Amino acid sequence: MTRLVALALLALVACSKTTPEPEKVRAEEAPASATAAAPAASAAPVAPSPAAAAPGDVAYDPPSAWQSAPNPNQMRKATFKVPKVAGDPEDAELSVSVASGGVDANVTRWAGQFGNATPKKDSRSPNGLKVTVVELAGTYSSGGMMGPATPKEHWMLLGAVVEAGEQLHFFKLTGPEKTVQAARKDFDTFVASFRAK
Repeated sequence: MTRLVALALLALVACSKTTPEPEKVRAEEAPASATAAAPAASAAPVAPSPAAAAPGDVAYDPPSAWQSAPNPNQMRKATFKVPKVAGDPEDAELSVSVASGGVDANVTRWAGQFGNATPKKDSRSPNGLKVTVVELAGTYSSGGMMGPATPKEHWMLLGAVVEAGEQLHFFKLTGPEKTVQAARKDFDTFVASFRAK
């Protein structure tokens, strides 16, 4: 009988020791969650440091006259058609892409598409971004990296290379010279709209 009472007392003691443990764990977890959430909530209104604000992408406002078009390949982020002016044989096109490599190397590549013409370069800083604007004119050899090069006389390029994040962002407007010249004001407004996304 005493043995049964002793066993019953041991079982009761064991139960009483295990019952508070889960409550203790739950009580400790709740403050930890609340504490973890508190810094996130308090961190929201604090302005990011310049290093944290380094953009990974670029936002922009295309002119209303430019028409969005399907991308011909996966390398493109966006494509816009710029309507031709009277007398020009075709529309101009602005391509948006992202790639690595230095600014100078890519500008040299563009110059190569114009028979190694000497590019005009200009530095701008819309909304704190570092932008190199490029202008080329002459005979343009079109075609992608793998496609045939079709020489086109009296063509022009207005380009912008944006140094944002780890990669360069390329905005390349090419087309018949008169059409590209006519789009210069829109292009300059477009570049001025560049901002960190």
